[in-house]
Amino acid sequence: MGQLCGRCMQLLRDFVAFVQRMSSNLVHGIKECFILISECSCLKQHSSKARQLYKPILQPHERVTAQEFLQHIERGFEISPLGKDPLEALRTLAFSENPGLQQSAALYYLHMSQHMNIPLPVEHLEPFYALLRSADLEVQQMSSLSLVNFLLEGNVDKELVVQMGLLEPILDLLESEDPTVQCNSCACTMTLAVSESNREAIGAARGVTPLLSLANSYDPRVQQNAVGAILNLTQSEKIQQVLCKEGALPVLALLLESPDSEVQYYSCAALSNVAANVQHHEAMLGPGNGFLLQTLISLLSSSVDKVSSQACVCLRNLATSADIQAEMVAEDVLPKLCSLLASGSEDVRRASIALLWILSQHPHNQDTLTCAELLQSLGMLLSAHKTDPVIVGHTACVIKNLSLSKNRQRIIESPCIEGLLQTMLSTNNTQEDSLHYVTSCLAELSKQEEAVLHMVQRMDKPLTKCLVRLAGQLEHTETSFQAASIIQHMTGHEKMMLLLKRHIGEIQAYLKNFLTHQEIRFQQLGISTFCRLREDPEFSQAFRKSQMAKLLEQVRQQTEETQELLRAAICHKDS
Repeated sequence: MGQLCGRCMQLLRDFVAFVQRMSSNLVHGIKECFILISECSCLKQHSSKARQLYKPILQPHERVTAQEFLQHIERGFEISPLGKDPLEALRTLAFSENPGLQQSAALYYLHMSQHMNIPLPVEHLEPFYALLRSADLEVQQMSSLSLVNFLLEGNVDKELVVQMGLLEPILDLLESEDPTVQCNSCACTMTLAVSESNREAIGAARGVTPLLSLANSYDPRVQQNAVGAILNLTQSEKIQQVLCKEGALPVLALLLESPDSEVQYYSCAALSNVAANVQHHEAMLGPGNGFLLQTLISLLSSSVDKVSSQACVCLRNLATSADIQAEMVAEDVLPKLCSLLASGSEDVRRASIALLWILSQHPHNQDTLTCAELLQSLGMLLSAHKTDPVIVGHTACVIKNLSLSKNRQRIIESPCIEGLLQTMLSTNNTQEDSLHYVTSCLAELSKQEEAVLHMVQRMDKPLTKCLVRLAGQLEHTETSFQAASIIQHMTGHEKMMLLLKRHIGEIQAYLKNFLTHQEIRFQQLGISTFCRLREDPEFSQAFRKSQMAKLLEQVRQQTEETQELLRAAICHKDS
């Protein structure tokens, strides 16, 4: 082989030198790259990643404990899983620096929480502190989930969990960057916040702020549990103050528009609890806060029953002033309420009629509410649910309030009177409040002659018997008075007199009770009814045979004596 010439040799030397320079630069570049990566904070955020580079030495006693614990598990829980030996092993594993051993303890607790339905002894809560504090992500996930399971099944005393010092690590996990840990810690907090003492402990440990932050999480599980925890916290008036101070109101108001119906419900229920405290109304409904009212009214149209029901509750709690009530009616709330009254859900029907009752109390709303659509809905509601005491009571109150409006004629022409009469017939004595509201409403309507005509047209033997029975019962005097008042207003009609003649004895009995009653209004009603019935020959003859005349004479004498005493008192005052 021939030798290279001088020119080619020089070219080869230049190439070698170039490669050497390039290699040196490449190595230097690689070193710089790894140095920069190693110094970055991202490798320092999760100590669990650092543990991949550092593996703690397994202590001899930990090795023995792990082997014994493994044998215990392999025996399939042949001995008690909550015995002394497993507990000691769990303590050793839980407090170990080795993440593998901690994972074994956490997995054991998770298995127990999923397959055992017995109370967890107090001493078994101690290892949870170390597990929840673990730097290993899997340990955090499993231990927090097992604690959630124990709490939800009622196998752990919730107050005891806080007393054992587990609240602090639970709240610390709220600030984890792992969605699973966030979800579990929120669930723990939500479950613990069912008692007043725990709610105050959570507030004192500054647990409100991270919960409000997680309420805006993009993970639906985390968001649901965070808002659920906030809901439970709002049951404490003291924590309500903390929540409002930390800015919970705008967060909850925005969550009403969440696409997740559970989040909508939790946030609406939380706002309902806050709204039950009047001192927060200014912050909720002050100038520039019309968004909340409009959003709640829009939720009345929700297809999810518990959301629309809770929106009614929140609006009812907020409707404490005439101005707010008027604003709700102005926001066209009426058509939505009419739709809810016909809902297939009992909770929705009850919540909507309760809101309507509040709105009907404001005189300026009564004319607007007394429309044919609503009155038709109220009549149908009474007809379909005449045995529901809540529906009956609130509906009767609404009709009574609306009867004070200038559009009361619409009530007379609606199915409301028929509904009230049939409800009175169907309601038993155990539902006294319902009977009271129904008879009170009918008594108010009977002050108008046109309403009396409609009542008389619908009266029959069962209804007449019911009215007379209610007037004669002594236990509930107010219902007795209202029923007797209805009878008194209808006595001028021939049909009613024919129906009443079947109950002359019962009528005389309650008239005697009224005439001897201590309250003047009962005496006056008894005398007025007596005078009207006396115009009928059969009643007149029956009165003559009874002691009615003697009772009337006693009332007259008492009245004269009272008048003499009054005259003497007035003359003495003048002198």
